[in-house]
Amino acid sequence: MIETRPRKRIRSSTKRKRATSPTHLPRVPLLFAPFRALGLITNHIPFYVQTRSYKGATEGPRIHILTCLGRSWALWEGGKMGLLFVGPEVQDPISCLVMDGDAVWAASGAHVIKYLRGKEVSRLSNPLRTPLAFFIIFGSQLLALTEDGGRMLIWELSTNERALSATIQFDIGFTATSIHHPATYLNKVLVASNEGDMQLWNIRTQTCIHKFSNSQLRTLPSQEHMTSLPSPITALTQSPAIDVVGVGFMSGEISVYDVRADERLMRMYMDNGGIKALSFRSDGHPILASASSSGHIALWDLDSGGRLLHLIRGAHDGAVSALEWVPGQPVLISSGEDNSVKQWLYESPTAVPRLLKFRSGHHAPPHLIRFYGEDGKQLLSASADRTLRYVSVVRDSRSYEMSQGSLVRKATTLSKPLASLKFPPITSISCSSTRSKDWDDVLTAHADEMCVRSWTVLNKRVGKHTFNSAESSKRKSPSGVVKCVCVTACGNFGLAGSSTGEIHMWNMQSGLKRKSFKVGPCPQAVIDRVGLSSMTKPKASERAITGLVSDALNRVVIATTSDGTVNFFDFHACTLDQVMVLPTSASLMMLQRDSGLLAVVCDDMAVRIIDIETRRIVRELVCGDHGRILDIAFSSDSRWIVVTSLDSVIRTFDIPTGQLINAFRTPSVATSVAFSPTNDFLATTHVDSVGIFLWANRSQYSEVAFRAISEDDIAEAALPSMQGSEEDEALEALEALGVEDKPTDVFSTPSQLDGDLVTLTLLPRARWQTLLNLEVIQQRNKPKEPPKKPEHAPFFLPTLPGVEHRFAIEEKKQETQEKHTRRLDKIAANSRSVLQKLLAESDKDSGLDDALFDYIKSLSPAAIDLELRSLVSFNNLQQFLRAIKRRLQSHLDFEAVQALQNVVLRLHADVIIENEDLRAELEELLKIQKKESGRVLDLLASSLGTLGFVRDAQ
Repeated sequence: MIETRPRKRIRSSTKRKRATSPTHLPRVPLLFAPFRALGLITNHIPFYVQTRSYKGATEGPRIHILTCLGRSWALWEGGKMGLLFVGPEVQDPISCLVMDGDAVWAASGAHVIKYLRGKEVSRLSNPLRTPLAFFIIFGSQLLALTEDGGRMLIWELSTNERALSATIQFDIGFTATSIHHPATYLNKVLVASNEGDMQLWNIRTQTCIHKFSNSQLRTLPSQEHMTSLPSPITALTQSPAIDVVGVGFMSGEISVYDVRADERLMRMYMDNGGIKALSFRSDGHPILASASSSGHIALWDLDSGGRLLHLIRGAHDGAVSALEWVPGQPVLISSGEDNSVKQWLYESPTAVPRLLKFRSGHHAPPHLIRFYGEDGKQLLSASADRTLRYVSVVRDSRSYEMSQGSLVRKATTLSKPLASLKFPPITSISCSSTRSKDWDDVLTAHADEMCVRSWTVLNKRVGKHTFNSAESSKRKSPSGVVKCVCVTACGNFGLAGSSTGEIHMWNMQSGLKRKSFKVGPCPQAVIDRVGLSSMTKPKASERAITGLVSDALNRVVIATTSDGTVNFFDFHACTLDQVMVLPTSASLMMLQRDSGLLAVVCDDMAVRIIDIETRRIVRELVCGDHGRILDIAFSSDSRWIVVTSLDSVIRTFDIPTGQLINAFRTPSVATSVAFSPTNDFLATTHVDSVGIFLWANRSQYSEVAFRAISEDDIAEAALPSMQGSEEDEALEALEALGVEDKPTDVFSTPSQLDGDLVTLTLLPRARWQTLLNLEVIQQRNKPKEPPKKPEHAPFFLPTLPGVEHRFAIEEKKQETQEKHTRRLDKIAANSRSVLQKLLAESDKDSGLDDALFDYIKSLSPAAIDLELRSLVSFNNLQQFLRAIKRRLQSHLDFEAVQALQNVVLRLHADVIIENEDLRAELEELLKIQKKESGRVLDLLASSLGTLGFVRDAQ
């Protein structure tokens, strides 16, 4: 096949094409593609624990924990809490999860879906089209409850059809919530209700065997005269004893009930919330664990009539969703609505349980994220749960919560909730990893606090310094709260700006205060802009600092105020050098230290870019008029700036052109954005999710053509899932991207710009120089000496038996060579090469000259030389000379023609001169060559003269 010219495309017509505008823009995000979610562990749906024992295993059974992530599920390995699988996202939220061998079953909407190794293999659908709330695997059957609690559906899994086999309709006034199979009960299940009643059903005959009323479940036989108000059953579990189950109620009451005798054996009660989960210990100790909606876990001694053994206060920061004892081990697994799964170890029945291992994330939506370091693999995230977390982009197991000290011991000593002792929510984060191995490297400001706290990522905890911004202020002056913080690029100093207009600087190593900066009184330009009178002129102490940064060389400190000014301070002299007045007040500021570009978010829904060297506004980026700007982020090369606002749109602006190049709307508002230092990911947080979402930068993997878009061309994008995009989908997306995102071809370079101009082959000059000097190169590359024969035979050669030492040299079997005959010699002599065939075709049709020369240009210099040497016949030489003449007259491939005719004349000059017809062709070629060479020299002389005139004129 003929190779096309590199990076060029030949037009079918030499007429100039008009620029055509694209018909429509793609309705998908052009720049960012959903990648994956971070920090999602579990939600309010109870987990499912599966234990597997293997023959010869010495470490005990393997534990698998199946948790719900909303619209997908995650399978964890219980030994190290490592993530094994993440299921694909479904359309409706998952309401129940069950494992059956290697299969995972999940209820989503009106369907129950079966997965194998994370891939969907089958699904069962509710013919009523109503959502399913709960289901269990009962042998070869699947039992499911509808969301309204009025029906129980039964599927037979042993058949291939898997059609609905039976439907059980409950009586009015009985709203089923859960199903439980008592041990050793054949074809019978217990169904708990929202009214506090319980029923025993035979699945095979679809009949109700017995009904347990709420009063029976909550009353001892000796207290039958006592009645209580109905309470929904929220937990139902099997005990190690046959016929005995544990029943938990919304009122906080726990009943240990004998189903066969229909009597209540024990009664326990938990304060501060209803019962969410129950679990009996199965390693020989009669202990019942219960969990409440307030996050407490209680242990009850059943041998002592239900005496309370231990109470773990604040085991979870939210309601506990599930409890499960590991079979045969003193380990209790719990999960809560605080997005965590924990394992508790009980070293003895009387010892206080301790936390063994856990996986957790934010249990409140994070509102502030920043990348830590220069490799783009770590994130610092702050949330309303009053925590600061270190999140790894590479591996979830490396993520952790930054320690705030021994809060558990303090909470136990003071009898206070653990959450009340944590620091207030973080409002500002700044970090510098330059001196991270020497001292603290992160600063945080907290809501309604006058102090700034330092953190050390290396030690995973709060630092040793707490900087108080009100220590050096005068006693009568008002003490403001810290609004923003900044760590210098060198990592030696930390700055904090307060609501009183003061800026303080401390040494990060010693914690000593070094300098102070004051913004001073309000400028007259601000008063004129707002229209205030001299009597209502704001004081210096009323000018709150909203943004604070320092440059890369510690020459200037820049601060923005709430009244709309940008103040430039000298870093060393602490003097105010310049004040820039903005059209509106400023709420946020970010500096790209490498380029010196300062982005200021103003209240008129615009981002103004300021060059800190010239101290002038260089760009104004308008972000619509529907929502306040929440956060901004620079790309590492300072070319883009990403803006998120209250209208749920994430916009990307191209700073050199000042144009909006990408915008997409997310299902919920993005509260914070951060751009990776390596330009590969964009991280976002949202108001309704506890996870951190990563978006892949498509321009890192494919050429993306950017064009200015309007506010009407906003794409819709779904949030990334925990599983992330699969490999096949990602490749398809990139392939589609390469096709769709090519710019409109306004003008393509033709094969020849103009008929009067000379066009070269666009191939390297060394190609034709090598062809001209091929004989010299071959002589130079000849070996100096012939190959030497080895002196001694190798030791591994086999020898022949006998007295004399002889080697057994195997003679190669020579294939019988065919005898050459005169007929074969004649056929070989008459066969033509590819070049000869193309010469014959082009001689008949001159329009095929392009194919001929394209073939010659695709050959190597040695191959071209061999083809030219094969032109030995009269017809071949005549055809070649005619082709050379036609190519010269077409003004194409000028340097190739010169090299080819040089080689042909050097090889076949004697034959051409002896033949009169070839000599006539050669004389005609000489005339055309002189004419074209002279024309080329004239064009070069004209161009050189014009260039010299222009150079002298400048």
